[in-house]
Amino acid sequence: MPRLVHVIGAGLAGLATAVRLQRRGVQVALHEAGAQAGGRCRSYYDRTLAATLDSGNHLVLAAHAHTLDYVRAIGAADELTGPAEPGFAFMDLAARSRWSVRFSRSRVPFWIGDAQARVPGTRVSDYLALLPLLFARPGRTVEQTMRCDGVLWDRLVRPLLLAGLNVEPREASAELASAMLREALAAGGESLRPLVARHGLSSAFVDPALRMLQHGGAAIRLESPLRAIAYDDAARRVVALDFDSGRVLLGMDEAVVLAVPPDAAAALVPALQTPQRFTSIIDVHFAADAPPGLATPMALVNGTADWLFAGAGRISATIHDAGSLALLAPDVIAQRVWTDVANAASLPVTPLPAWQIAGDARATFAAVPDEELRRPAARTRWTNLMLAGDWTATGLPATIEGAIRSGRKAADGLLSEP
Repeated sequence: MPRLVHVIGAGLAGLATAVRLQRRGVQVALHEAGAQAGGRCRSYYDRTLAATLDSGNHLVLAAHAHTLDYVRAIGAADELTGPAEPGFAFMDLAARSRWSVRFSRSRVPFWIGDAQARVPGTRVSDYLALLPLLFARPGRTVEQTMRCDGVLWDRLVRPLLLAGLNVEPREASAELASAMLREALAAGGESLRPLVARHGLSSAFVDPALRMLQHGGAAIRLESPLRAIAYDDAARRVVALDFDSGRVLLGMDEAVVLAVPPDAAAALVPALQTPQRFTSIIDVHFAADAPPGLATPMALVNGTADWLFAGAGRISATIHDAGSLALLAPDVIAQRVWTDVANAASLPVTPLPAWQIAGDARATFAAVPDEELRRPAARTRWTNLMLAGDWTATGLPATIEGAIRSGRKAADGLLSEP
């Protein structure tokens, strides 16, 4: 087990790695190229709306055991909140119809037999279409594995898969979709209870972790980009790290976890294969109060926006796998999305409230079979170098749970070294 580990990257994967290592008695040095920790999972102050916004509208499920373990470890379990009952609200914007799916808490899906709890217009037999997905084979798409049409697909399966995979679900890796479904079902309906960060992503995932690490003696270095890694191939070890501030030599009892985006990792690690195709996400935030009783998060069907979230003085919407929509003028996107939001929240379509758009053209790797095969393992051929990130081979798509799981895998891989 190493005495000191240099964690490169203070996004969620890097923070999860550092927390895991420190709790096991390992000294940690955390290096972040940017001025803020959190990566794509953080909060920031937006002057346009005069409000603190999140870098994305992230959704956690009660099934995400690694995420819940992480927030408990950093003392932030109370920062995640959600409805008391497991289920989701939906609205078909074209049909102007609303419904909720209410999952039974038991491992046995009794909700499927309850016409008031399941998707309106579906029969018990329709849900048998999900069985092939539970046993999906690697290399196949969802469309090659199960039926991808009908009321159940349109009003439940597609919206949930789109949120987790961030790619058109028909084209998505059936293996990843299967992992999502199996993990969600393993603990019964309670595991499908949605959770959001009540005071923002930084308050739930980032700031408490930094305080814990600092209190435990970790060295935290922001604005410290890693320029190169020196390798000793004969010894199969990393021997030095080159930062702007100078070279750091690694002793025999020191190791490295590289928790950076895939393109940065590929530039630092020789012959590293990483995902090459990425999909985008657009979040639109509006300075508007949600009406009392609005159920969120809410999945939106047949609109521009896919999901709606509400917070204090703000309503936000997310477009997954945004594609060509990102080429539209920002005001056009804002108006289209506000029309969806206003209809879903029973608010006036005009006037358009103050808005802000946050887009990420490379938000996640494309969760399709070919890209899934390009995801590297946490362990590398150098004994003291591990990889972490939601783009590594976690068995899950690029989610908060996947990022945190990757950090835990990297840390445990080093802890198991003699």
